[in-house]
Amino acid sequence: MNRDEFEAWERRIDDRARLLWEEQGRPEGGHESFRDRARELLAIEENPHAATHPADEPEPEGEPLEAIENQGEFPTLTDQGEETTYPHRADEPQWKD
Repeated sequence: MNRDEFEAWERRIDDRARLLWEEQGRPEGGHESFRDRARELLAIEENPHAATHPADEPEPEGEPLEAIENQGEFPTLTDQGEETTYPHRADEPQWKD
């Protein structure tokens, strides 16, 4: 950024800060207290896609195929004998006719 571009950027920040200050009812402290917010808003407006993805990190790949294929292979509560409602001896049948 050369000097002219920097000065134009600072003027836009100053104008936006003054606008934000006026929208808030001109509180004490003047528009200078709104410069940080104005700088942030202008940066987002002028380059909205700058922060959507980290520049140096690759895209996430998602779940590995093995994790999806193995989803149904783990025991559930019904696989562990919880359908029996009371204790019983091993030599006694679970269901009586």
